[in-house]
Amino acid sequence: MIEWIESGGPGLSGRPVFGGGVAVREVSDERGRLAIAGDCGAELARLRAALDAVAAGRWAELTGWAGSYWVVAEQAGGRRFVCGDLAGVRGLWHARDRAAGVVWSSDLARLAARVGASVDLELLAARLAVGGQHWPTRSPWAGVQRVPGGWGLVLDRSGVRLVDVRNVGPEKDVVAGAGRLGEALRVAVQRRVRLAGGPVGADLSGGLDSSASVLLAAEVGSVHAVTYTDALTSAEDALYAARVAVHTGVRHTIAQGGSSELPFGLKSAPATAEPAAAVVNLGMDRCYLEPVAGLPVHLTGHGGDVVLDSSAACWVGQIQRRMSGEARRGAHDFARLRNVAPGPYWQSLKKAAASTPSRAAGTTARQLRAGGLPPTSPGWAWCRPGQGAGWLTAPGRRAVADLLDGTWGEPVHDGFADDVDQWAALWAVGDDARAAAPLYDAIGVRPVHPFLDNQVVRAAFAIPAYRRRGTYTYKPVLAAAVELPDWLIGRRSKGSFTAQRIQGLARHRRTLEELVTDNALAASGLVNAGAVRSALAETAAGRTADPIADLHHLVIVCQWLRGSVSASVPLAAAC
Repeated sequence: MIEWIESGGPGLSGRPVFGGGVAVREVSDERGRLAIAGDCGAELARLRAALDAVAAGRWAELTGWAGSYWVVAEQAGGRRFVCGDLAGVRGLWHARDRAAGVVWSSDLARLAARVGASVDLELLAARLAVGGQHWPTRSPWAGVQRVPGGWGLVLDRSGVRLVDVRNVGPEKDVVAGAGRLGEALRVAVQRRVRLAGGPVGADLSGGLDSSASVLLAAEVGSVHAVTYTDALTSAEDALYAARVAVHTGVRHTIAQGGSSELPFGLKSAPATAEPAAAVVNLGMDRCYLEPVAGLPVHLTGHGGDVVLDSSAACWVGQIQRRMSGEARRGAHDFARLRNVAPGPYWQSLKKAAASTPSRAAGTTARQLRAGGLPPTSPGWAWCRPGQGAGWLTAPGRRAVADLLDGTWGEPVHDGFADDVDQWAALWAVGDDARAAAPLYDAIGVRPVHPFLDNQVVRAAFAIPAYRRRGTYTYKPVLAAAVELPDWLIGRRSKGSFTAQRIQGLARHRRTLEELVTDNALAASGLVNAGAVRSALAETAAGRTADPIADLHHLVIVCQWLRGSVSASVPLAAAC
């Protein structure tokens, strides 16, 4: 059952509605009213004390408790505040209804149906071409606005506005910061295990994130860890997973998948409210998660890559903060260790630091209108078109260019490159987790993502991005935050499912060719189905792996348009 909340009656007069069995706790007095929906670790006394923050409009204080939850607060004068979490796992959208004014909901499909929204095909094409991070307040439905993670919605008689509640303070002492991160992660994992009152499930891939989660969980409760493997999986992953299981003494099931579990087998996939990346791997997930179906909680390592590490934007941020010397040393070392020419790599980072989001978006827009694509930067870039940009038609390029021209006017884009990039990455993994909820619900699994809890995110992002960047060691901050075995800390490799995805493309090629040909994006003239089929054929034959990520993206969008969007829903077609 999928939990949800939404506005009730018209305007500010209606009480919020809670559904899907979501746990709700409410407190109120003359100062105002506060409702917490979801999994929140604050006791009632703390909620009552928080009514002072409600009365004063100190909204960020309402987001600092352990767990994953929505907040709905109302001041005595009628002003209302609503928000989800920092990552967007507890998503929230708003729109304008002709009869009720501004309405909001955590269920995107319900809200779109309520206001009669059309699917925004041009935005879907733009996300394929240049990524969704450029439009953090847009949704796949025209006229339905997203509240980004870490932002809240304030509604009063003057209208509606977004407020920033991320509240991340810089941590100058990295050792102390790592200690706070470790404590936040410990609470995020162990509180849920204790509340479960019995065995919990847990992913155990053999990587650092899921292994750390299992290690912390095993300290306080019974854990049934599950691992997926098949003929194409790295043997090293399974060996590390087994070693972690033995080290912790947890029950461990290794599922053996076969050709029927390969990615891109899309039959019998449940409907989702938005495109869900996990639908491509549903066969694998059903295979390895079946032994833990029905358990009250299933721990994942989802989000660990974002909060424990950072991208090359960390050096761009250093340059912008006038720390060029340190940035150059870090970037050069990183490049040399990965056989990348340090000179061009460094120059690309300096170019990004001298640019701005709006300037980079404008440059890409002009190149798209001219029919070309910008050269690929060896380093980080504000706007990086992918393989999908080459699949746009001429009208598609113009539509995406127009969207890019109107991109960077929102306050959520303010900040240095490393800050902007880490929040975009966090929202992307939060989107994946949220969109996948109906898929796991159908399997009978209730995933929780400790690395995406507010306090874990805040503790991690307080540590400068360049301190979290793994140049010589992988995820160095994790070893300082959590006591892990030396043999696990020393792991330098990371598993990949690229081979499975290529085999899956080959196995399901006929079905996928039909899917990418017969869909609204192609029918509207935004995407060239022939170009997509050519990329699909090349990738399925093993001649290239470059288009895999964008093929994955396009497939899930086409699957959503076909299976999850009612045929009666209008489509916002290109001009």
